[in-house]
Amino acid sequence: MPPAQAQRFLRRAFARWGRPGAVRVDNGTPWGAPGGLPTGLALWLAGVGVRVAHIPPRRPQDNGVVERSQGTGKRWAEPSRCGSAAELQRRCDEADERQRERYPYRGGRSRAEVFPGLRHSGRAYSAAWEQRHWSLAMAEALLSEALVERQVDSVGCISLYSRNVYVGRSWAGAEVWVRYDPQGHRWMVSDSEGRLLQHQAAPEICRERIRGLTATDSRSKRK
Repeated sequence: MPPAQAQRFLRRAFARWGRPGAVRVDNGTPWGAPGGLPTGLALWLAGVGVRVAHIPPRRPQDNGVVERSQGTGKRWAEPSRCGSAAELQRRCDEADERQRERYPYRGGRSRAEVFPGLRHSGRAYSAAWEQRHWSLAMAEALLSEALVERQVDSVGCISLYSRNVYVGRSWAGAEVWVRYDPQGHRWMVSDSEGRLLQHQAAPEICRERIRGLTATDSRSKRK
């Protein structure tokens, strides 16, 4: 699923059910990416106060409740009998509603009755709410947790998200460590002993580009 499509779905889900405290996901696109930095979708979610919790790679059993629920939904919706995507969506919606609202779960009561908080998290969300409250500081806090390794290329650059960052020709071929400094809004590049080699402004880490999912666009190969 493309990140923008996932973002549209999440916005609709949050508007209906409220913002969760976290979303538990696998490591495939759009949730995980090579290179060690948070994905654009993870940065956007941090800004609305939703944490991304990754299961260990190649361990779907660690997300067993979701995997089992998806299997139940597939059996009940019977995708092979659907003549269109719209029909499949309708069947999936009906299966979800049946499992949540009517199917006996505990003592003859449905999940919605046993867990009334399923109807809404209590954490508001709307497009207007996001416009007012989306937090660059929270997105930057997530980004600052990452410490990633890069190799300096032959012209003295490393690749971070959508652009090359200059370190210095004298460091060509060297392995360096990079972190984001939220106070200075900049990338900090150090050698293996922790000595600062270079710092560069990070104009891509801004409210407009993170919310628009363009801050992390890859236009060149990562080093």
